[in-house]
Amino acid sequence: MWFPAGFPITVLGLASQVPLEPLLETPQAAMSTAYTTDFAFKEGNSVFTPNDLVELVRPGTGLANPAGDLVLVPVSQYSRSDRKNTKSIHIASVESSIQPFEIPLTSSGEAFWLDSRTVGHAVAEGEDKDKVTTLYAISVKYEADSSGAPLSVPEAPVLVGKFPTSTASSFKYSAKAGVLVFSDYVHSDGVLENVKKHDEAWENRGDTAYVFDETFERHWDTWVGPKRSSLFSVTLSQSPDTTWVFGSEFVNLLKGTSHTCPVEPFGGTDDFDVSETRVVYTAKDPALPPSWHTKQNVYLVDINGADKPVELTSGKHGATHSPVLNKQGDKAAWLQLDKDGAEADRAQIVIYDLTKHVKYTLTRHWDRSPDALAFSEDGKAIYFTAGDIARIKVFALPVPPTPSESSADPSLPAAYREPIELTSSGAASGVQVLPNDRLLFTRSSLTSPNDVYVLRGLGHLDLLTTDTQSRKASAAKVEVEQLTRFTADALKGKELAAGEDFWFEGAEGHKVHGWIVKPPGFKKGEDKKWPILMLIHGGPQGVWEDQWSNRWNPNIFAQQGYFIIAINPTGSTTFGQNFTNAISEHWGGRPFEDLQKGYKYILDNYPEVDPDRAVAAGASWGGYAINWIQGHPEYGFGFKALVCHDGVFSATYNGFSTDELFFFNEEWGGRPWDERAKKNLAKYDAANFADKWSTPMLIIHGSKDYRLPETEGISAFHVLQQRGVPSRLVIFPDENHWVLNHLNSLKWHYEVFRWFDKFLNKE
Repeated sequence: MWFPAGFPITVLGLASQVPLEPLLETPQAAMSTAYTTDFAFKEGNSVFTPNDLVELVRPGTGLANPAGDLVLVPVSQYSRSDRKNTKSIHIASVESSIQPFEIPLTSSGEAFWLDSRTVGHAVAEGEDKDKVTTLYAISVKYEADSSGAPLSVPEAPVLVGKFPTSTASSFKYSAKAGVLVFSDYVHSDGVLENVKKHDEAWENRGDTAYVFDETFERHWDTWVGPKRSSLFSVTLSQSPDTTWVFGSEFVNLLKGTSHTCPVEPFGGTDDFDVSETRVVYTAKDPALPPSWHTKQNVYLVDINGADKPVELTSGKHGATHSPVLNKQGDKAAWLQLDKDGAEADRAQIVIYDLTKHVKYTLTRHWDRSPDALAFSEDGKAIYFTAGDIARIKVFALPVPPTPSESSADPSLPAAYREPIELTSSGAASGVQVLPNDRLLFTRSSLTSPNDVYVLRGLGHLDLLTTDTQSRKASAAKVEVEQLTRFTADALKGKELAAGEDFWFEGAEGHKVHGWIVKPPGFKKGEDKKWPILMLIHGGPQGVWEDQWSNRWNPNIFAQQGYFIIAINPTGSTTFGQNFTNAISEHWGGRPFEDLQKGYKYILDNYPEVDPDRAVAAGASWGGYAINWIQGHPEYGFGFKALVCHDGVFSATYNGFSTDELFFFNEEWGGRPWDERAKKNLAKYDAANFADKWSTPMLIIHGSKDYRLPETEGISAFHVLQQRGVPSRLVIFPDENHWVLNHLNSLKWHYEVFRWFDKFLNKE
């Protein structure tokens, strides 16, 4: 997904966009890319600055142990003074309020539970050709009633075993089977033990060429080499004296199938699940060209590789995600999209009865897209997260009796058709069922990074009633308890705004949502005191949510004194599939009617903001939106400066150059040379309107962005330079579609705020 017909309307009372300097016949002088002394961040004890954001602790997703009494959370924290990112594991109690216990790590690696009191830590060790992944066991001592330290690690980590490569990852352990399943990269022979030999031959081939006969050539930020990801299993068990015994045979579960799992570029442990006998996984359909098809199939294979994988999916469909197995081992579930080639189609829950070999869709008539899935302990319910009204909530549904035959739209009683909402705020992820009617999940919000929570009392849920009030009453008995508070001390007194919802009538009469994030010190009734910053999200099938971000954080901008508007225009997710779909083939139409009407709503209802000091910024599709606004001064926004990060300059060019071709083909109505796409491009390609560009603009791009190659940003810069419009280009040679390096992130924020400050003449 990228980060983004109607008719334009003019916002009354606003001046059109005009250049702040005369158009020049020759390009302006190049600006220095170094830090300058003409700008500094607003600082103070109560201000949350970009420096604070970069150094704030970053918790990952919580992972509970088998007993359900402890949770493991990976944590990282960057130090600017040391220029070092330290990693640690935090162990928290699910049933007591004791402080989490921190286990510092000398190397990052991955952590997971081997049993209820043992953490497995896999880390790459060694030098160059000798580097391998080493697995250690960390014993955790937990005495909930202890008067001393209830949580401790009394012994040094114990070596369990070594993998043949340094790239083993995505570990899932089945204690009952005594088998560890993981992913790794292998060459065409599929043999893990041969990887280093083949790697050496590849490195010593005598030239540096990559040669391709099919797509992908490069994907996200990487040129595709000779290796592919696969799933492996290896025996791992404890001897009678509790010593861990690591097997010597690594079984490639996908060998001979042409399947790759996890699915690149973002797949991980959510692409497969394990039981004591089997592994269920998703993989791209090997018969279809991967760059212009999204179809993924779900397969089931013996955990020891005794049999070939069996496909559980069938017929026409799109991508599949998050396959899971229930504890009883008789059902699998996954998320499935109907349309091949569409990445933002509605995801629906599919359940497969492994005994009766019957497959049916559970959420065909629910207009939201579920995400992470988890069966209840008894297999009679399924829990999941889903985006809903700019939040990611936890929901529950009962699992119906298996129908007599497979169906994409089975006749189900009402109780099985409408999920019960269990949480209502923030952005939930990583749902995990615990014993005794509990559910673990991780949640962030606009005011806090990840923390771990537990839902208690799920036994109170009346999942089978069809009475709405009874369902709500039973859901109200479920308690939400916060287990960790990783950033509470660091954010204390920082005056972060929780964000306020606002609604207005947008294109074609739709109700459109947006967020307002007010700056500290904002007071109702002030007269045009606050500068406005409109943030435009990417996707375009994305959304501004009640969620923390280390890259585009609304509070960071508000804390520097801006009144933040973050509108979710046509194309945004979490508001129903029709609203999401409505942007396709209308990139420059309906969303901009929404943005104009939403902006007018703010000006009409908030006299405290100053439209003469307004700026806008966006990335990916949001970058397209910035370029589109440049070419349409008649919209009347009157922005004094713009920021475009990794944005689409020429959609036509991008239809040829992007890595995932299916996205363009779906969004523009075909391939760039198809008649329907050509008509849409003539209307909505931002490059077609470059002759109208006049607003000062900062352009930022990553050289390793293969979704939107850096020439998109360079092209926009060349337009502005030749038109004599104040402009600046910031290139990060080592960044992809995102800015991930901590100091690069700080530089990004510096350049953005400096640019806005330059053209707003803020006091």
